Amino acid sequence: MNLGFLLTSRHLLWILLAPPLMAFAECDNEFYSGLLNEYCLLQFQLKMDALGMKLWCDWQATEEIYTEVTNCTSLLAFHQNCYWPNHIVDRFFTDIHKKYFKDCALTGRLPTDPPMPILCSFIFIPILITLLMTALVVWRSKRSEGIV
Repeated sequence: MNLGFLLTSRHLLWILLAPPLMAFAECDNEFYSGLLNEYCLLQFQLKMDALGMKLWCDWQATEEIYTEVTNCTSLLAFHQNCYWPNHIVDRFFTDIHKKYFKDCALTGRLPTDPPMPILCSFIFIPILITLLMTALVVWRSKRSEGIV
């Protein structure tokens, strides 16, 4: 059998059986945090590693995995009588973003330099205008005739 399946079925069984036993209990933040890391994070890591590092910044490739981990945190919160979202979930997603999405641009594309013609025009046109204006001022200052 697959190790991921064994972990999934064991955790899933615990998630389904534990809530009726703790129906009147309040949220145990430490236990909830442990479940997030053992179940949701483990599944997320397996899928992201299978996807490959080159596609981590591709939203279309990671959207389904990200939705699954979000739903997992919500489902666990519901079954553990915890509010969702909460500070534990915030820290959980912050850690995920620090590890997997830290080099991604907000638009989902990696930042790149503009094409060479555009880059050259942004560099040389201001330099050319500055030189022309300086030459015009020097030329105009040397012509004193006609100035009152």
